[in-house]
Amino acid sequence: MKQFITIIFVGVCFIAMAASRAAEPASPTEPAVTPAAPVAPAEAATETATSEAHGLPQSAQALGIGKGFITNSMLVTWIVALGIIGFARVATRRMQEVPSGAQNLAESVVEGLYNFLEGVIGPELVKKTFWFFSTIFIFILATNWFGLIPGVGTIGWGVPVTGGFEVTRPLLRGGNADLNITFAMAMIFMVLWLVWAIQSSGVKGFLLHLFGPKGESPSAIKYVMILLFFLVGLLEVISIAFRPVSLSFRLYGNIFAGENLLEAMASMVKQPAWARSVFAVLLPLPFYFMELLVGFVQALVFMLLTAVFTGTICAHDEESEKAQH
Repeated sequence: MKQFITIIFVGVCFIAMAASRAAEPASPTEPAVTPAAPVAPAEAATETATSEAHGLPQSAQALGIGKGFITNSMLVTWIVALGIIGFARVATRRMQEVPSGAQNLAESVVEGLYNFLEGVIGPELVKKTFWFFSTIFIFILATNWFGLIPGVGTIGWGVPVTGGFEVTRPLLRGGNADLNITFAMAMIFMVLWLVWAIQSSGVKGFLLHLFGPKGESPSAIKYVMILLFFLVGLLEVISIAFRPVSLSFRLYGNIFAGENLLEAMASMVKQPAWARSVFAVLLPLPFYFMELLVGFVQALVFMLLTAVFTGTICAHDEESEKAQH
């Protein structure tokens, strides 16, 4: 069990670093104005109207003033990865036969995920791939829930406006609200998927699985069926090529939409100042519970889809081996 937990949380660090390397800071659309810079009321109103019209920027923003390598989404993924790895260190520091506290929580999560994935992709394949699927689930779930902590998206650089301060470049932004991060995780999976498929079937078996004819056909239509299955294989290749796009956009779209919803609820009441402060807390509150559920569901969906994609290309070999015996 300790080895499983260690492998999972080392995988968290690997995925976070790989995803961060793939993310590139976007050029900020707002003017680089420090909080101390004087802003005319008309300019402040224009800035506020612009932020209200567009909501959360679609791209992650560089930290500080001007361009930079580290974005606010990258910083969140690093914080989440360090937090998970730190928890793993605490949970496995003094392993006990009768677990309690952090060890009990870690073992419950790992055992529950293992049993769940074993029922999806089989007992043999889960031994090889469990480290990735459990890592991706825990990492995505923790990143989604971290984005709901008060202060994420509301603390950072901005401009003074009438009756308050408008944050135009937050210090922290939801990690999965950046398409670079989600696409990087999807590409990591596709590389591993290709490695597992070739390990399971070999290069020849992998190509036959895609393009080879299935079943037996009479000699008269044998060559027609070969051509037909080859064309079907080409469609399957196109479908496989679009998997990273569907995986990344599904996760990104749901988390990005959720953060925009919370921001819209928080900024719905503008005047008077006391009402703005009160309703900025009360109005988004019911939606926080919904976003907690959405964060869990999206982590589960990402893990399940990647597991099913892997099972369809690899699990057939286990079935054939069992049939031979």
